[in-house]
Amino acid sequence: MNRIIDRINSPADLKLLSDEALLGACKELREYVVETITRVGGHLGASLGVVELTVALHKVYDSPTDVFCWDVGHQGYIHKVLTGRRDQLPTIRQYKGLSPFLKREESPHDHFGAGHASTSISAAVGFAEIRDRMQQDHHVVAIIGDGSMTGGLAFEALNNAGNSDSDLLVILNDNNMSISPNVGGLSRYMTEASTSPMLNRMRDMVYDLMGKLPKGGDKLARELASRFEDSARNMVVSGMFFTDMGFRYFGPIDGHDLHEMIHVLNRMKTIKGPKLLHVITEKGRGMPGNREDHLKHHAVGGKIKPAMPAHIERPQRPTAPGYNDLLPDLLRPLIESDARFVAVTAAMSEGTGLAKLEKTHPRGVIDVGIAEGHAVTFAAGLAAGGGRPVVCIYSTFLQRAIDHIVHDCAIQKLPVIFTLDRAGLVGADGPTHHGSYDLSYLPMIPNMVVAAPRDGNEFRDLLETATHWDKGPFAIRYPKDNSYHFDPDSPARHLPVGSWVELRGGADLCLVAVGSMVEEALECATLLEAQGISAEVVNARFVKPMDQAMIERLASSHSWIVSVEENSEVNGFGAQFLARLNAAGYTGRFSLAGIPDRFIEHGDRQILLDLAGLTGGRLAARLLEEAATRPTREVRSEEAGLQL
Repeated sequence: MNRIIDRINSPADLKLLSDEALLGACKELREYVVETITRVGGHLGASLGVVELTVALHKVYDSPTDVFCWDVGHQGYIHKVLTGRRDQLPTIRQYKGLSPFLKREESPHDHFGAGHASTSISAAVGFAEIRDRMQQDHHVVAIIGDGSMTGGLAFEALNNAGNSDSDLLVILNDNNMSISPNVGGLSRYMTEASTSPMLNRMRDMVYDLMGKLPKGGDKLARELASRFEDSARNMVVSGMFFTDMGFRYFGPIDGHDLHEMIHVLNRMKTIKGPKLLHVITEKGRGMPGNREDHLKHHAVGGKIKPAMPAHIERPQRPTAPGYNDLLPDLLRPLIESDARFVAVTAAMSEGTGLAKLEKTHPRGVIDVGIAEGHAVTFAAGLAAGGGRPVVCIYSTFLQRAIDHIVHDCAIQKLPVIFTLDRAGLVGADGPTHHGSYDLSYLPMIPNMVVAAPRDGNEFRDLLETATHWDKGPFAIRYPKDNSYHFDPDSPARHLPVGSWVELRGGADLCLVAVGSMVEEALECATLLEAQGISAEVVNARFVKPMDQAMIERLASSHSWIVSVEENSEVNGFGAQFLARLNAAGYTGRFSLAGIPDRFIEHGDRQILLDLAGLTGGRLAARLLEEAATRPTREVRSEEAGLQL
């Protein structure tokens, strides 16, 4: 097939195409992305919405000299294709394949990496500032979606940029469809400007005046009134927000009119200072089928499973619902029986599983938009007022709200429950989305309870326990995985806070595992037993507080203890556990298994766990080697990743 896009290996090739060829390229780009991503999986909707915008940007500007800051990176697939990565697109989100987001190490055209929302304008302001300081001459463009524009960081950057004279273009990609429905004042402001009372009064006045025209002037009246309304709406939107923040506002324009986009962007290059171009696009444009379910256009699962390396086997697990499938079912009876309970999410109702609950109990779920810090402090306010909020959030996104946990929840001992989805290695979304650090930073906070269930049954028990805890915040972390075991007919149990459980006995060593690693530890113990090594397995379901009585027993009864966690090995559970063991007089051997001290790449979750040594088989092989080669010696803190 002689495709136009096969001739595009860089933006320079794109610039040589005729207007007709550019239109053909847009059609082929959509077809190629749809065919590829529906087969291998990925973020489809946003990229389909920016085909013409991306082509126009690379036609008008000179990347990589000119700087593009794409927000989040969901919009970036077309950009990747146009910048020399066309043939690699089928590898996206796979181990050793293309990154799912923009990545500086991947291409000089990826000026700023991002997997979290609302960062693009801040980065662009920085690029513009250093350009001016270095007396360089190039353009800086931030491309941000309307969903990301609801994030507080975007407002801070707009405020900063608007008070400067930096030559900077912000493109607002407005499709009114972020991952979950946009919420809050800005979204309503941008989509409902026509409801302004002032605008409506002015429109009515014009219609009234036009009604006094001589007979036959009705058509003229309607046309003039319509033009006035469009102009007035533009005045209201730009004057009341972006212009007042120091930006020159342009638009809105049709983001799928390629020639108009090229024309307008060429004009933008000649206008100095901070400016904002409002572009209207259609998310999922060109996607076959019913477009009503736009959430499916955000990300689609592939029809094929990534190939596994020969030495890695995908484990056979019991059929059980995923943790995010369990969450809404466990919260539903709480919300139905007690008005104090409410689930809070930050634009992740779909990913956390709350969308199902939101449909049946809309008052029981509050989505605050892309505003993680606000979500936590809002929940603190709910708790201070007598409520029992449950903040449902990805582990990686909670990092954006650490100060709010400390200052607003923990210091005041407010009973806010946190359910941390995607804790540990998430797989295809890679280092920006791995939840590798919550067991390092949450236990350092006084008044926090931090727990991790081994399976769905224990998740139910921990949530039940958290609902009765009133001494401070209570966090429950769990992986992006199925829940191993769940009996829907079993009642929820109240667990003693800080209690651990011995799951099997053993005399040669003890495996102390957290959450998702309990099943791996049990598998490891079975493999070790076949080699003549007897291993005890302990379920450390509470990371804070720890089970002091159990720690003292282990310190006195074992000469080799192994901690296993799906968290960074630096200052994580193992390091904290070792400190407690040392305090209890332990002088034996200590081994720590956790996520290595580096950013783990993207790929199938099972591949990543294997590479990190966090599968039962890998762990058993490591311990057998250590048993044969390492003498017994007193453990030192630095061996457990403890950094002081």
